[in-house]
Amino acid sequence: MTKRIITINRMYGSNGRNIGKALADELGIHYYDKDLIRIASEKEGIPYEELLKVDEKRASQWRYPLDEPLQMAPQYRFYPMNDVLYQAESEIILSLSEKEDCVIIGRCAGHILEKKCLSVFIHAPFDFRVSTAAERMDIPERDARVFVKKVDKERRNYYEYFTDEKWLDITSYDLCIDSSRFTQAQAVQILKAAYEDLLPA
Repeated sequence: MTKRIITINRMYGSNGRNIGKALADELGIHYYDKDLIRIASEKEGIPYEELLKVDEKRASQWRYPLDEPLQMAPQYRFYPMNDVLYQAESEIILSLSEKEDCVIIGRCAGHILEKKCLSVFIHAPFDFRVSTAAERMDIPERDARVFVKKVDKERRNYYEYFTDEKWLDITSYDLCIDSSRFTQAQAVQILKAAYEDLLPA
């Protein structure tokens, strides 16, 4: 039986994560976001907090300090943690796609699954996302503007580094939704219909 997977890439402040979680609840299937980091941590023997530092960021020169105890994943001492996390999450995502229907947030999951999923991009106008971020974090809008730009840049660089595709290329996705035009409930129903009609089990 073909498993039905929905992957969601999202602009920061577009509420893509909330929509994905609500969709998984509506469908009664699992939702994977930072859970993937925890699974990767257990799989690779690397502390969750260390992997969290490089989550959805492109590879850098960051390494474990040379004085780190050898028993803590010594095989990764000379590899960027970004690469280690991406490889581990790729293996986990592929494994999940063989076992269960689910919603996966970010992590280049649509690319990893080679389009054998419903690949979704949630976006919204910049000012809408700034207002969302300011309210969510309880910060001034001027600070939210800087933060939204920063996270969008990190996500774009991460996606393009690991996929060699353009993050904002609509041809990379099956469905793009402007979340400022719909309520969360409406967005969930759109995705639910696509899940049921376009990806029959």
